[in-house]
Amino acid sequence: MLTRIKALWKRFEDKHPTAAQFILFFVLSNSVTVLQLVVMPVFRWMLGFTSLIDVPFLFLPIGVIDGNTVYMFDYAAGPVDAAGLGGGLAYFLAVEVSLLVGQVVNFFVQRNITFRSNSSVWKAAMWYAIAYVVITVVAAAAQVVYKGPIYAFFQDIMGVGPGQTAADVLTMFINSAISFWIFFPIFKWIFRRVPEEEAAGARGVAKESTEDAGAHAPTSALDHEADRSEAARTPSL
Repeated sequence: MLTRIKALWKRFEDKHPTAAQFILFFVLSNSVTVLQLVVMPVFRWMLGFTSLIDVPFLFLPIGVIDGNTVYMFDYAAGPVDAAGLGGGLAYFLAVEVSLLVGQVVNFFVQRNITFRSNSSVWKAAMWYAIAYVVITVVAAAAQVVYKGPIYAFFQDIMGVGPGQTAADVLTMFINSAISFWIFFPIFKWIFRRVPEEEAAGARGVAKESTEDAGAHAPTSALDHEADRSEAARTPSL
């Protein structure tokens, strides 16, 4: 049965490579989203016992509403209020560390399973990091619009504690959804396959660099002593 499924998938992959990549990308991205949905409330709960909750993190002001400055990253000191604001540096770190954990896992599974990339992992990691920062800013900008109504809605119908947890989960889900739709075309470019000769050349350059570093490494005192001993045994002309 499993062999037949693999054969069917292989035929589909050969005929529709982009569609097959998108399906794998969808499945793996949603698995990573589940991971983020699990770890984010845990991180928030753990960091809530630290003094970081009383450290404000207000970054990138984008406007003023009712005389109050609105920040793209708006984590005022103190517990999260009914509008979903507050939480301090503890809440910010809970969100960003959860996203970072998910994206590190996503990087490797998408590169090795979905796109089977053989290009430079370091170049891919650099572009991935840049894309991650850009998408984080885009997601934070979107939160300015939807975060307050979501927290108010869930806390009204579920109470403060359960309502905030439900709002946390939905907020993380929306962040992941934004990342999902933006990342696929970016991954198609970052994780492209290159001709085997080019990939082999890149690996060869890396190997030669390592060997050259070893060849030019400073010799130890024992090596100098061995050279002097050898010279002493060699008869002079």
